[in-house]
Amino acid sequence: MKYILLFLVASLFAACSTSQEPKTIYIVRHAEKQLTGNDPELSVAGNARAVKLSQILADKDIKHVYSTDYKRTRLTAAATASAAGVEIESYDPRNHDELVEKLKETDGNALVVGHSNTVGQVANYFVGEGEKYADLSDSEYNFIYVVTLNEDGTSSVNRQTYKEF
Repeated sequence: MKYILLFLVASLFAACSTSQEPKTIYIVRHAEKQLTGNDPELSVAGNARAVKLSQILADKDIKHVYSTDYKRTRLTAAATASAAGVEIESYDPRNHDELVEKLKETDGNALVVGHSNTVGQVANYFVGEGEKYADLSDSEYNFIYVVTLNEDGTSSVNRQTYKEF
């Protein structure tokens, strides 16, 4: 009986702990887009940036790729998803809470492709007490937010440019 009680207490403690699998989440804005239409595809520069992103993440053991359901975001994510051998998973850019919970709960490193007014907001969930990121301007495409989730439940964000990789 004593061992059963000890097992139950240990199980309860393990279930309530804040530990998580360490992982890295890469958050980017979609690459440069064509300037016409409501749901434009990528421009020539955007296609080149999408390829560069897949090269940057080639050795990062990406297990999940999340994108909003727009051509420009899915096309930005496509090369990385293909190289990693994973499907692109859609998320709702108006529901950051759901996306962040998914990112915390799923195993493995991930790429998130969003928009100028969403990538900083998603990154801010992981900043903690640090300085928050503002929305990107319409001309900013070159940032990669590198989110590190630690085993103890803490996280940090480092914003880098594509050139830094």
